[in-house]
Amino acid sequence: MAQRHAADEDGPSANAHERLDMLLLPRALPLARGALALASLCTCLLLTGCAEQAPPPSAGPVVESRAARTGPPPSRSAESAATESKSAEGKHAAGEHAAGTAERRQGSPNEAARGLAGTPVEAAMVHELPGLGPATRARIPVATRQALVVSGEGRKSSRSGVVLYERDADTGWRPVTDRWPAHNALRGWTYDHHADDLRSPIGVFTLGDAGGRLPDPGARLPYDESEDFESPGTGFLGEPLEGSFDYVVAIDYNRTPGTTPLDKSRPLGLGKGGGVWVHVDHKGPTQACVSLAKERMVELLRLLDPAKRPVIVMGDAVALRD
Repeated sequence: MAQRHAADEDGPSANAHERLDMLLLPRALPLARGALALASLCTCLLLTGCAEQAPPPSAGPVVESRAARTGPPPSRSAESAATESKSAEGKHAAGEHAAGTAERRQGSPNEAARGLAGTPVEAAMVHELPGLGPATRARIPVATRQALVVSGEGRKSSRSGVVLYERDADTGWRPVTDRWPAHNALRGWTYDHHADDLRSPIGVFTLGDAGGRLPDPGARLPYDESEDFESPGTGFLGEPLEGSFDYVVAIDYNRTPGTTPLDKSRPLGLGKGGGVWVHVDHKGPTQACVSLAKERMVELLRLLDPAKRPVIVMGDAVALRD
């Protein structure tokens, strides 16, 4: 009986466990299979490099995995969209500013045409002397940094205007005086000046010597004070010539530079004329010279600097545009 009781106790207990195992086994198998599949997938991803490691918080936004990118894109907040829009606008404006700066540095054709009378140009842009064409500009020596431009009103006119310009290595030519009214020869201008033709020579000539009947007013050029700078008689309009040579600057046309304006040497021969000066105006046409008001002559003598290799560019306005 004892053995049967024990067997009875063991029998129902074993059967119960067997029944419990039968009930749990169908549920456990899928879970085990799922765990095994997940482990295999992770191993595969690690081996193939498809799994992406999340950056630290300071590295910016998390990079989406390939699986995440296949789905719909995440929605952006209105604030984020506005920030990106402003950033794009800022980049566009910066690009336009850079392009504008490059154009200004290069210099547009309109700016080059306006020259000194137009909008100020940046340092890399060099001003050209206004009113002068390429052929006339080409005659100005490279070392020259002062140019007295005499522009006649017409080929046969005895009236002209004078401006002194200086050239800076960075900003180019700039005027250092106002436009001064002046006279030139009675019959205007010529490319082929001869003695007594009553025309002023067209061209570019150096200026290196000065003088006059009156004491040196502070000239930088070598100055020859002499009583021989006399001017008797009357001009073409009957005006007195007295005082016309109180101050003079010799124009190096058919003369020997480095001598007094009174020097009579004529390297090109007497037939080509000579003694062409800038001198005090007597309110009428000259024989070949250019004349300025007395106070302007004093100013000019104080401004012309031999260290700047001054020249005079002279002719009627049409000729100078060549």
